[in-house]
Amino acid sequence: MAEDKAETQAFTPGPGYRQFKGRDEFPSNILHGTLACAIWIGSMHFNVSLLLFSFLFLPFSKFLLFVLFLYSFLSMAYMFLLVKEKEKVKTAQIIYFFDSIHRVVGVLLIFVVLPIDHNSKFGLRLARYICQHMSSYFPATLHVEDINDFHPDRAYVLGYAPHSVLPIGVVTLAERTGFMPLPKLKCLTSSPVFYTPFLRHIWTWLGASPATRKNFCSLLEAGYTCIVVPGGVQETFLMRHDSEVAFLKSRRGFVRIAIEKGCPLVPVFAFGQSYAFKWWKPRSKFLLQLSRAIKFVPMLFWGAFGTPIPYQHPMNVVVGKPIYVKRNPQPTTEEVLEVHGQFVKALQDLFERHKGRVGYADQSLTIL
Repeated sequence: MAEDKAETQAFTPGPGYRQFKGRDEFPSNILHGTLACAIWIGSMHFNVSLLLFSFLFLPFSKFLLFVLFLYSFLSMAYMFLLVKEKEKVKTAQIIYFFDSIHRVVGVLLIFVVLPIDHNSKFGLRLARYICQHMSSYFPATLHVEDINDFHPDRAYVLGYAPHSVLPIGVVTLAERTGFMPLPKLKCLTSSPVFYTPFLRHIWTWLGASPATRKNFCSLLEAGYTCIVVPGGVQETFLMRHDSEVAFLKSRRGFVRIAIEKGCPLVPVFAFGQSYAFKWWKPRSKFLLQLSRAIKFVPMLFWGAFGTPIPYQHPMNVVVGKPIYVKRNPQPTTEEVLEVHGQFVKALQDLFERHKGRVGYADQSLTIL
C-alpha cells in the first residue's frame, strides 16, 4: 500500500509537460499587482462599503430604508435587465433625486441594469490587465501534465478544486491570460454575481458566466471549455485551516452534463490558493442553509494589512489528463456514478502526484 502511494505521488514530466510562470511571462510590480487585485476582488467590497457608510453616516431609520431599497430594487432590476437585454436595449438610466438614499441606490441600479458589451475594447483590456498582473502578483504558476492532450477545436469540462475563500487561481486558466491552448474559455460562477453592481461587468469581461444547467449546456454546444468549481458554496462552508477539502461525493451534475455533451473531464487542483486569505466563519446549520439560499457564505476574510488584497503566497495550479467519455444524451445513473468515481480518483491522484514537488508534501486532501 505504501508503495502504491509513493508511486501515485511521483510525477516525472514528459515531453508534453508545460509550466507557465506568471512572473516570467508577465513582468509586473507590486503596484500593478495590487491594483489588479483591487479591481477584481475589491469591487465586491465596494458595495459592502456603501452599506457600512450608510450605517455610520445616515440616521438608522434611513439606513434600514437603504437596505430595504437596495435588495428589493436590485432583484427587480435584475429581472428588468433580462427582459431588456433580450430586446437589445443599448442603455438604461435610473436617476433618483429625492434624497441621499435614492441617489446611492440609483447609482448602483445604473450598474445593475446597464447592458454589458461583451466585446468592449476597454473591458477586454481591463480583463487582460487583471489576469496578467494577478498571475505575476502571487506569483501563480500553471502546470499542465500534457499540453498535447488539449485541442483548440474541442470543448472540455475543467473540474477545479478547491473553492477556498475565492477560487482566484482560475486566473491562470483564463482566456485573457493565454496559457492554455484553448481559444474559447468560460468560468461558471454563482448567478448573484451577475446582478451585483460593478462586479457583473468586471467578471463578465474576465470570462465568467452564470452557473446554470441551461447556460452550461449552451456553452459546451458552442465549443466553449467550461471551468467548473463543483464544491461551490458548500465547499467554502466546509473548508478547514489544517487541510484541503474537496466537496465532491454528491456533486455529479457536472459529470452528467459532460457525458450528455461528450466532453472530456479534466481534474484541476490549485495548491497554495487557500493561503491567499485568512478567514473566520461560524459553523451552524442555519449558516449552511443561509449560504445555500444566497449562494455565498457570510464570513469574514482578509488579506494583506487587513484589506481585501490577497497575500502574496505562491500558487501552483495543476491541470491533469482528460478523462474521455462516450457521448450519451441520456446517461444512466450507473454510467454517471462510474465516470464520477473516475474523476474523484483522478483528482486525488493529481493532488498526491504533485503536492511534494510544489512544496506541500505534508498536506492532505479530504474528499467529502
